Amino acid sequence: MDPLTHLCDLISQNPDLLSDKLSWLCSRCPSVPSSPRLTSSQLNCLLSLARLLSLRAFPAPHFTPLLNFLRNPPLTSSSFPASISPSNYLSSLLQFTTRAADLSPELSTELSSFFPASILSAIDHSPPNEVSNAFLSAVSRNCPPIVVSESAKLIDRLLEELSRYDVPVPAYRGKQKEEEEESTSSPSISRSSFGSGEGGIEVVVKKEVVGFEEEEIAGLERQDIIFGVFAQVIEKIGSIKVEYAEKVREAATKQIKSLPAFLKIRKRDWREQGGQLKTRINKKISCCQAAISVQIKTLLSGETDSKSSKDVLRRTLALFLDAAESCILSSWRKLRVCEELFSTLLSGISQITISRGGQLLRVLLIPLKPLVLTTCAQADMHGNNPGAMFEAVTKLSCEIIEFGWNKDRALVDTFLMGLAACIRERNNYDEEDGKEREKEPIPVLQLNLIRLLANLCVSVNKLEVVDMILPLFIENLEEGDALSPSLLRLRLLDAVSRVASLGFEKSYRETVVLMTRSYLDKVKTVVGSADSNILPADAVTERVETLPAGFLLVASHLTSPKLRADLRHRLLSLCSDVGLASESKTGRSGAEFLGPLLPAVAEICSDFDPSSNVEPSVLKLFRNLWFYIVLFGLAPPIQKNGSSHVHSKSVSSSLPNVASSSSLALQAVGGPYMFSKPWSQAVQRIAQGTPPLVVSSVKWLEDELELNALHNPGSRRGSGNEKAELSQKTALSAALGGRVDVAAMSSISGVKATYLLAVAFLEIIRFSSNGGMLSSISSQNKSKSAFGCVFEYLLTPNLMPAVFQCLTATVHRAFETAVAWMEERISDIGQEADEREAVLSCHACFLIKNMAQRDEHVRNIAVDLLFKLKEKFPQVLWNSSCMDLLLISVHDEIGSTHVNDPAWVATVRSLYQKTARDWITNALSFAPCTTQGLLQENLCKPNALQRTQHASDVVNLLSEIRICTGKNDWNGTRTANVPAVIDSATAASGAKKEMSDNFILEVLATAVVSATVKCNHAGEIAGMRRLYNSIGGFNMGISFGLVASPQPAQLQQESFNEILLKKFVHLLQQFVGTAEKGLPIDKALFRETCSQATALLLSHMDSEAKLNLQGFAQLLRLLCWCPAYILTPDAMETGIFIWTWLVSAAPALGPLVLAELVDAWLWTIDTKRGLFASDMRYSGPDAKLRPHLIPGEPEASPEKDPVEGIIAHRLWLGFFVDRFEVVRNDSIEQLLLLTRLLQGTMKSPNHFSQHPVATGTFFTAMLLGLKFCSCQHQINLDKFKIGLQLLEDRVYRTALGWFAHASEWYETNSKSFEQSEAQSVSIFVHHLLNDSPSDQSQKANGHEGELSNMTDTCHPVWGMMDNYAIGREKRKQLLIMLCQHETDSLEVWAQPLNTKETASFRSNKITSEKWVEHVRTAFSIDPRIALALSARFPTNATIVSEVSQLVQTHITQVRTIPEALPFFVTPKAVEENSVLLHQLPHWAACSITQALEFLTPPYKGHPRVMAYVLRVLESYPPENVTFFMPQLVQALRYDDDKLVEGYLLGAAHRSNIFAHILIWHLQGEEFDEGEKESGGKAGNFHTILPQVRQKIIDGFTPEARDMFDREFAFFDAVTSISGVLFPLPKEERRAGIRRELEKITVQGDDLYLPTATNKIVRGIQLDSGIPLQSAAKVPIMITFNVVDRDGDPTDVKPQGCIFKVGDDCRQDVLALQVIALLRDIFTAVGLNLYLYPYGVLPTGPGRGIIEVCPNTRSRNQMGETTDGGLYEIFQQDYGPVGSPSFETAREMFMISSAGYAVASLLLQPKDRHNGNLLFDSKGRLVHIDFGFILETSPGGNMRFESAQFKLSHEMTQLLDPSGSMKSETWNQFVSLCVKGYLAARRHMNGIITTVNLMVDSGLPCFSRGDPIGNLRKRFHPELNEREAANFMIRTCVDAYNKWTTAGYDLIQYLQQGIEK
Repeated sequence: MDPLTHLCDLISQNPDLLSDKLSWLCSRCPSVPSSPRLTSSQLNCLLSLARLLSLRAFPAPHFTPLLNFLRNPPLTSSSFPASISPSNYLSSLLQFTTRAADLSPELSTELSSFFPASILSAIDHSPPNEVSNAFLSAVSRNCPPIVVSESAKLIDRLLEELSRYDVPVPAYRGKQKEEEEESTSSPSISRSSFGSGEGGIEVVVKKEVVGFEEEEIAGLERQDIIFGVFAQVIEKIGSIKVEYAEKVREAATKQIKSLPAFLKIRKRDWREQGGQLKTRINKKISCCQAAISVQIKTLLSGETDSKSSKDVLRRTLALFLDAAESCILSSWRKLRVCEELFSTLLSGISQITISRGGQLLRVLLIPLKPLVLTTCAQADMHGNNPGAMFEAVTKLSCEIIEFGWNKDRALVDTFLMGLAACIRERNNYDEEDGKEREKEPIPVLQLNLIRLLANLCVSVNKLEVVDMILPLFIENLEEGDALSPSLLRLRLLDAVSRVASLGFEKSYRETVVLMTRSYLDKVKTVVGSADSNILPADAVTERVETLPAGFLLVASHLTSPKLRADLRHRLLSLCSDVGLASESKTGRSGAEFLGPLLPAVAEICSDFDPSSNVEPSVLKLFRNLWFYIVLFGLAPPIQKNGSSHVHSKSVSSSLPNVASSSSLALQAVGGPYMFSKPWSQAVQRIAQGTPPLVVSSVKWLEDELELNALHNPGSRRGSGNEKAELSQKTALSAALGGRVDVAAMSSISGVKATYLLAVAFLEIIRFSSNGGMLSSISSQNKSKSAFGCVFEYLLTPNLMPAVFQCLTATVHRAFETAVAWMEERISDIGQEADEREAVLSCHACFLIKNMAQRDEHVRNIAVDLLFKLKEKFPQVLWNSSCMDLLLISVHDEIGSTHVNDPAWVATVRSLYQKTARDWITNALSFAPCTTQGLLQENLCKPNALQRTQHASDVVNLLSEIRICTGKNDWNGTRTANVPAVIDSATAASGAKKEMSDNFILEVLATAVVSATVKCNHAGEIAGMRRLYNSIGGFNMGISFGLVASPQPAQLQQESFNEILLKKFVHLLQQFVGTAEKGLPIDKALFRETCSQATALLLSHMDSEAKLNLQGFAQLLRLLCWCPAYILTPDAMETGIFIWTWLVSAAPALGPLVLAELVDAWLWTIDTKRGLFASDMRYSGPDAKLRPHLIPGEPEASPEKDPVEGIIAHRLWLGFFVDRFEVVRNDSIEQLLLLTRLLQGTMKSPNHFSQHPVATGTFFTAMLLGLKFCSCQHQINLDKFKIGLQLLEDRVYRTALGWFAHASEWYETNSKSFEQSEAQSVSIFVHHLLNDSPSDQSQKANGHEGELSNMTDTCHPVWGMMDNYAIGREKRKQLLIMLCQHETDSLEVWAQPLNTKETASFRSNKITSEKWVEHVRTAFSIDPRIALALSARFPTNATIVSEVSQLVQTHITQVRTIPEALPFFVTPKAVEENSVLLHQLPHWAACSITQALEFLTPPYKGHPRVMAYVLRVLESYPPENVTFFMPQLVQALRYDDDKLVEGYLLGAAHRSNIFAHILIWHLQGEEFDEGEKESGGKAGNFHTILPQVRQKIIDGFTPEARDMFDREFAFFDAVTSISGVLFPLPKEERRAGIRRELEKITVQGDDLYLPTATNKIVRGIQLDSGIPLQSAAKVPIMITFNVVDRDGDPTDVKPQGCIFKVGDDCRQDVLALQVIALLRDIFTAVGLNLYLYPYGVLPTGPGRGIIEVCPNTRSRNQMGETTDGGLYEIFQQDYGPVGSPSFETAREMFMISSAGYAVASLLLQPKDRHNGNLLFDSKGRLVHIDFGFILETSPGGNMRFESAQFKLSHEMTQLLDPSGSMKSETWNQFVSLCVKGYLAARRHMNGIITTVNLMVDSGLPCFSRGDPIGNLRKRFHPELNEREAANFMIRTCVDAYNKWTTAGYDLIQYLQQGIEK
């Protein structure tokens, strides 16, 4: 049921939103009862529906299931399942139904029409069973509406049912007979009338017993139910016919008349006993109670003016009185049911009497007195708890007195005096016989009467009643029986104190005088008595309990300020008198007399303002009180056992051996406390209301006469004074924490020492009781700091040095006490936490104000205490009251209220400025977001802006404060140094962060701007509200526009806040919907809407209007969630701005905002967004390299840039870190919320995005986790230490999980962002190294054994471990090493030109043993970490060896990790046919380059290896493998088992394009006619190529064969044109091309360009044919009209292709493959480098197609038209230097030059003359013609071009305008080269594998040297990132205008005429 109940609550709160849930609930309810048995689910749903209808009105259709059920209720036992009780179920159902009917008139009408019939069906159900009775019983308690027209039949049936049962008629009817005859009679107190004689009574009783036992219990139960149903029917229809009423009364009267006889039967007279008798008694009394209830309803609902009705009322009244007396006298009166019956009777008596308007008052009051006396005479009603019957009689008496007070005052007075006279009767009787009086006990009647009369006085609360009764009480106390100690006197004292508490002045004064005199007399009696043990017990009780309780009662209930002041003065005077009277040598007896008075004194002082002006007389009384409290040791100890302070000294050694009385004072200081706890608590309360004990402003402690007078002269004898004085001084020294030695008190007398000790006790207790807050009784005044009291002592003039020293020590002890009080409550939550922070704020504000004290010593104390307060409670830095007060104090007119003292003013102003600057700077360094929010709020407050505009001091102060990414005003690394926090702080300030190297955030400027924006929005809301109120509201649509058309009445009645709430909720929901659809968000509109909504929310919180919690909670939730839904940097900046605004302007919203933000953060984890986009394979750069270089399926680019979500999370995280710093020492609630956030964040190391941009954000999250875990030594998290340690382990595990993947970079074009990424990791490392106190805190707090000593245990994070402490240190060291390496790597990427070696990590400093330990630790955590470690240090032999060993040992654990393959699939393993290779069938697929490596000869075509390779290749689409077609063709050389051939044939069958490209490559490997190759494998290779080609063709389907024929025929025809042109003269060749092209037609619409399969050929441009120069056959260039395969079919574009005949293009293919891989690598990491790997395809032996680079011309061609160099050409083409077009072209040239510089370094292309360099229309460089690469070069491999890449003089003119390699563009160029080189190094193996597979291809580039080895060397894997960067820098410098480059251009110019 709980979930259904919760669902009902949600539906009632959101009916429109959850209407479908309501429909579902209705559908689950039982339909029209057709099945004989209902299920639990159906019944629970029906009950939930009824409950829901009782909460809110719903439309009629939802009533149907409930109406159907109640129209035909199931009345058989089988209808209900065993798990549901019919009684409880039906009772609850009808209860909810009745409430629902009250809410819905429609439902009420429906129910009233048929429910009487339902009741009748239950009554008529035969036989009656449990369910039918349960239904009727439920109706008797909660009956739905019944219409009068349908009630007659029901009433008849009910009467008929009642007539079935006979009620036994008792043999004797008691007084009822007389009442019927005489109409007025009262029941006697005596029971003598029940019978006449013993024997007669027994006979009568036996007959009655037999008669009553003949009544069936089921019948009694049935009558009880019927009477109850009757009562409900009467209540629903209002009244019934007279004849019906008479019949009902007749039936009810029978039961009531039988009640006295039934009750008088004693237990032993019954034949039935045990449970059966108890059941009969209960059922009978319950039945009678129901009869009484229905009797009352019939009487009250009928006519009351007729004579007959009056007679009925009188008879009923007598009947009820007789029955009530029977209840009192019955032996069953202690039964609860009997007490309820008695209460019902008396309630009926009251209702009947009051209903007649006073006519029955006389009839009642006469018999009421005996009834009251009978009740009071019962002995079992004597005691502290007289019982329910006594309370019922008291209540009846009060009601009758209050009713009759204005009706018949004389009767009431007579009644009261008659009761009071009973007390006098006892006293008069006792006076006649005094001796007998002493022996007889006090009657119970008299004691209970006193209690009852006191209750009457208090309840009636009338002065006349008090004046009537109180004199009688006082007379008895002073003259009567109660003059001496007795129980009667105690009862009377209690009564008079209760009467005095009413506050009537005369009675109060009489009573308090009597009580005060009595107490002092008792004290004097005891003090004067030789032996106090002989005193009567009642006398001791009176002194110890009764009188103190009376004083406390009076003090608690007095409300008159005048009387409270009088009582305060009297009690304080009494304490002084008691103290003086009881003071003795030991002082022990004094505590016994003064202690009982303390609770009353505490209560009367609870509303006393100690900071107000106090009369000297009252102040002296307070002084005397505290003097005696200290003297008697009544104060609680102020020195905690085991506590230590900085200045504490041990005083026990200096205490001489004095008498026990002398050690009392010292015991009072250190404990233990010897008295009751209430006394101690009372002293604490008194301390809160005691003013400072400064009796006089002049020489307040010098006059000892009054102090000496407080001592009893008899106690000062001889040397005892010296011992007592030493004892007091020793105690004073101990109380002050040893700050003042006993020797330094030589000038202080004994009484002075006692007085100073009293001051110390008072102030320390004051601070320990409430943290030092003085609560004001005035609601207008806020609570004040108790430091105002302790500073009052210091400000007293003419103090002795020793006294001032003691008072200063008292101030410090009070401060320590306040600190201890707040520390003890540091774990409090809710209101208690708010109180603690209010105390802290109040003290801090007081100390800030007192920094302006004229007395230098006092000023210094204030400054010192304020500094200590900040150190202890850093959260005070962000207290708005303190910050506002500081800023106000900086420019406040200090000298205006004091004597003109320029020096003092200057000193104080300078002190305030320094304090404010330090305060704000310190706050900014830890929580810049919140601090700026507070500063903005300060400027937003009314008149604050005007004040500060003219306060130059504040302006100068704030203008000096700033935050920057570089060096700040604080030392060390703080939170504001975290880049994410800086970015978040910028967002909170409202500014936009500039992407510069050293960003500076001006605090003042941004605060003023943002404060203005906030004020504007607040003003908009206030203005609209004022307009709305001034015109009395207006009709408003959702668009805020005034509309002419009438609006619904409901909308007209909506308040202004509700209208705006709906508006903003609607707008914010629209933003969410837009974001979910992936549409762009209007940033400015979103920010404005959020700001306006925030202003509305805050304005409503400040107003006194009733808060619409539901609406504003929804608005607050949307304000918190919208930025999370949108999750873009702009949206998050807006979010941080408004969140900071909310928590700064309304700190109470802090927990609510944080709770919503934590939920939203966890939602982003669940939905995998932003930082947690772990399932997005494209989220990281490596994903773009799938499957060529990285394992995995290729993925399309996301619609939304994942970087945006990560940056949004980065900003968000900065806000969380900021809030953590604010609440870490404050709010345990918010810390627990952050715990939830961190637990969700760290629950899995695998749910983070692996995008490199997430690096800084990820480690900032880890930093927050470690920072939070470092709080485990804090008091407020003391209970969570083990949980925090486990959380720290999860942080370590998650942080290490980041390194389970290879290191990556990402270029963001923001140097500051890249630098911040490195800084984020660096700060995390710094925290690991320096700020991890968990180990020390565990040892210090005794938790070392709980975790550190764990051995051979299964840890929830680390699994099985040998030793936790050792393993933890290993993991920490591994994490530090990895993070340092990551930092260095990021530093190199951020600052590639920084040639200085600043690395924090040195791999050469780590020993081999340490490397082995790191690898093993990493592997034990996650094998991927160890494998990634080998990728980070690829040349570290120790790592490679250890990883290999671990992989081979734990081979089954790493089967899902493709990167583990090289560590066990080795040539050696193949040679040995290792058993490890058996794992390959189960291994995860690797990248294509990794798989192709296994096709090389060293692996010898091992069947298991080959099977794995083919499985990998087959797992990818053939189109993705096509890129490596040259390598696959070469693999056929070693394909002895035809496995590669089988894969190629299968892939060709699946993909036509794959088949076509494969055929072309096979044809490219064939020999020309006449060429031959030597035998062996090479010969076999060329033999099988035609065979494979034919097999592919034979395997084509008809459709595939048709396409193949058309595609190949078309391009063969184009290629053959070259042969036709060869015999023609050069001048005729172009015309010949056109003639041949005219013969060629495009067959079909699916032909594509072989060099670009995505381009579909639509035709040939006939005039485009151009013959090219060549030493061999004639190559031609032809332009085709093409469209994109997946694009617009009408978008036709030209694409030129060169068809070569007689040239081998395969080497170009290899070079362009490497260039294509580099392009993909650069694109993946976001590098803006340009490479153009144009398409080249060999189509036959010595033939090929080369794609023409569009819109390009060679440098040679450019030189033919221009005399100048590139610099001049660019100016000619793009405009003058500095123009946007020129600079854009320069940039294009730079990024392309850098890209080809990296490619040239690796490929070593030569013959780089200007004919092989192309420039496109944008200025980008493209290299072509790769005939000489790797180890080959022109001129017989003379390698004249010695530069690694071409960087001629004209190129440097563009790249380096300065000509000195110091220009910005040159630095950008070198930076790009370095980053490109670093990125390429990460994929060295894939590039080398691509080249290595072509080694046996016979290409010229492999004809000499060691091309593969030298290629590997050019990657320099042995260098770290910084060393590699420096190498690339040197390479660029070396290539800069190198002479060999210019020399080669000159040679080509001279030889070939190529422009240089």
